[in-house]
Amino acid sequence: MTPRRVAILLGAGVVVIGFAMWVASKRHLDRATHAGDLVMPGLESTLNSVTEIRLAKGDETHTTLKKSATDWIVGERDYPADSGKVRKFLLDLGSLNVVEEKTHNPANYPQLGVEDVTSPKATGTRVDLVTPPKVYGLIIGKSSSAKSGYVRTPSSQLTLLAAPSLSVDADPKRWLEHTLVDIKQERVKEVEEKPGEGPGYAASREKKEQTDFTVSNIPKGRELSSPVAADSIAGALGGMTLDDVRKPAAPANAKVSHAIFRTFDGLELDIAGHKDGTQTFIAITPRSTSKDTEAEAQQLTAQLQGWEYEIPSYKYDGIFKPLEDLLKKPPEATPKKADAKAKKTDKKAAEKAETN
Repeated sequence: MTPRRVAILLGAGVVVIGFAMWVASKRHLDRATHAGDLVMPGLESTLNSVTEIRLAKGDETHTTLKKSATDWIVGERDYPADSGKVRKFLLDLGSLNVVEEKTHNPANYPQLGVEDVTSPKATGTRVDLVTPPKVYGLIIGKSSSAKSGYVRTPSSQLTLLAAPSLSVDADPKRWLEHTLVDIKQERVKEVEEKPGEGPGYAASREKKEQTDFTVSNIPKGRELSSPVAADSIAGALGGMTLDDVRKPAAPANAKVSHAIFRTFDGLELDIAGHKDGTQTFIAITPRSTSKDTEAEAQQLTAQLQGWEYEIPSYKYDGIFKPLEDLLKKPPEATPKKADAKAKKTDKKAAEKAETN
């Protein structure tokens, strides 16, 4: 065989091999998809083995959800996650199916929100699901409708319209277990207010059948704005939820207020509150004065001890209501005699000017 023929055969071989590698790479990157195909095949059957969920946005907002022995934890807060929300998110990801193919062109990614989140301008959210065999990745873009949205796996150029529509937030506080306490108003016997500033007082009732709360320490000559003025304080811990959580970090000069809630069955909750700029924080210390509530107090202590909770400002104001806010406004002071005489003189001068 001549050297020229050998060179021709070698060249042809290189071309064939190159073409085969290109085809193989295309198959690896973009497998053929059909309506109804799962976006992440294999995930649905391994959902229970997911040990970590990582969420990230281009602006560096990120959340790490970690599976513990019994529950899910928000890594950035080291605090329990809303396990129901986590579970629904996993189920939606496992069942995510193709509606139709959209685009291979990276220039169109920003319009659909599926560009790589390495760009600070990226609007999508990257999700990585860690399982023992592999890590499943997905970029969740914009919604198309209430039922579908745009997604892309990071290893592929192909953007898909997929269902169900996924709503995801990479802010850690959005994944927290938001329930704090739920002490119904009908349980409350007394709330003792010890404000950081201003006079203290107590709102109380002798029996559960007494619907309205009486208020102590009302200044002489003043009265409640209405018989129900203090009732809302007693109901302030009903369905109490948090906005965020942190380890106790009250500034040294913080004016700390206390509201001690006491129930008819012997549960006490000492709510310590302070403001940090525009944010409002509380810490909760449970106690029990009766065997009937010992277990409840222990459970609440295990849940709440060592944390400081950010709550909405209107909730904070409802717990730590100043005494003045419960009272009728005092009547305007009667003008002094000198003021009355001056007004009378001014009136006579005005009448005289009109006559002239």
